Amino acid sequence: MFTGIILAIGKITEIQQRSGDCRLTINTGNLSLEGVALGDSIAVNGICLTVVELGMQFFCADVSNESLSKTTLKNATAGMAVNLELALTLATRLGGHLVSGHVDGLATVIEKKFDARSIRFKFQISKSLTKYIAEKGSICLNGVSLTVNEVNDVYFSVNIVPHTLKKTTLESINVGACVNLEVDLLARYMERLMKGQAEAQPCQQVTMGLLQQSGFSV
Repeated sequence: MFTGIILAIGKITEIQQRSGDCRLTINTGNLSLEGVALGDSIAVNGICLTVVELGMQFFCADVSNESLSKTTLKNATAGMAVNLELALTLATRLGGHLVSGHVDGLATVIEKKFDARSIRFKFQISKSLTKYIAEKGSICLNGVSLTVNEVNDVYFSVNIVPHTLKKTTLESINVGACVNLEVDLLARYMERLMKGQAEAQPCQQVTMGLLQQSGFSV
């Protein structure tokens, strides 16, 4: 588990192709790896990866075909900057929101504009994901915990303040770029609980009737 508060910007230094998937070597920059052990989790651009090799200022992680197909790592290149976060502990301040590091889909930048000292981004997403996104709710983009400003059935927008721009890679993304998106955990699990055994049935949508049937007053 993570919080979506980026601790450092790292860099992919090597990509080794291995029998259909790959292994990444990541320089951790200013991120201290003290206390990190083999098998621990580190979020890389919001993707939970397992440490399989560890050095003073780098770690290696295997990336499965599932992760390659569902995230921006499929287009990763040596030298690419990435947001890094160590897994939270019971002593960690929960400054963002609970993040699993399991990417739900990709969001594409369709607008980027300055709003005073901040930058406002608008992202296009799949309609299947918008039901999990709420205005003023939390969302995770490339590992960064952010607040949703606006949402409709095909896009949402966020406002990124100067501190977050300085401490993450988000300032460098432009119109047309894709980012890893993870919706709020509570939204996912609420839907699963509401559906119950009906989850096995394909394509059931969350409707007003389903909410009432599940005991929610609407």
